[in-house]
Order: sequence, then C-alpha cells, then structure tokens
Amino acid sequence: VLLGPLEPGFWGHVTQDATFTSAAHDPLDAWSTSVITALGSQLGATPLFPFGGPPFQPFISWALNSGEAWLSPVGLLVHKEAGLMASYRGALRFDHHVELPPPAARPCDTCDGRPCLTACPVEAIGADGYDVPLCQAHIATDPVCQNGCRVRLACPLSQSYGREPAQTAFHMSAFRGE
Repeated sequence: VLLGPLEPGFWGHVTQDATFTSAAHDPLDAWSTSVITALGSQLGATPLFPFGGPPFQPFISWALNSGEAWLSPVGLLVHKEAGLMASYRGALRFDHHVELPPPAARPCDTCDGRPCLTACPVEAIGADGYDVPLCQAHIATDPVCQNGCRVRLACPLSQSYGREPAQTAFHMSAFRGE
C-alpha cells in the first residue's frame, strides 16, 4: 500500500510535528520514517521507503501498477487526484492480500490543452524528456521556479489539489541540493 500526502493539510500537520522540527537533516524523511514505521507496527506490515538506499525500492513501478498513477506526457508521474504533485512518502508491505479499488481513468487522456507540455520556459522538461542539469541551472536564476516547477503547477489536477506552496518550495530547495 503506497502512502502519500493527503491535501489540504498535510504540510501544516507535518511541519508542526516534533520529529520534523527536531531533525537536523532531511526532516520530511525523518517524519515519514517515524510515522510509517509506527503505522506498520500497528498494522503488522513492513514499512518501505523511497529514500535511504541503495538499494532503492521500485516506487515508480509500484505507482504505475497501482491504477492511480500513470506517466504524464512529460514523463513525470501523474496521480488521479494530486496531478503532477504526486509523491509517495513510503509504503506498507502486508503478508496478506489487500483489496484495492478498481483502476481509475488516466487524467491526461481528457486534459484540455495539456499545459504541462509547454510550461517550462527553458524546455528542460517536456515530451522529449527531462534535462535535469538544465532544469537545476535555470531554477537558480528563476524565482518563480524556485518556489515550484512550472510544469507540475500547470497541471489542472495539481492546481486543484490544495498543496501548500511552502511544501512545494521545500521540495524545490531539496532538488537544488540546499
């Protein structure tokens, strides 16, 4: 079972937690480890995380097989509700079968205009792939991008999900290596 933020309200809850505020390094990972490990213990499940490797768990494959996330036209994961703000803080592995809801419809198939394809001002991400060094270099000079990826923010689902701008800025800072 994949676990990700439920918006709105996730960021306000997490940033007030003592585990997050006291962590010297990677406070979101520290919070995720604490909460998901405790949840796994309560439910008799093994906690798994997308960080802390190698080896790394195959979270992208799991998401693609979930029936709730797909590859977007720009190659990033798109979630049925979170849009291009899809993220997973961890997963729980159970020793028994867990019944899941039926697969959802891929939202990109009905997206009007696919704004994600034209949102990047330097074309670091688009239909032809993702140039991470170009993206990081551009972010250093663009205050808008420092607070959120224009491609992710262009997705109509991302816009309606209720994610706090401070959370998006936090992730952009981490992406820049700050």
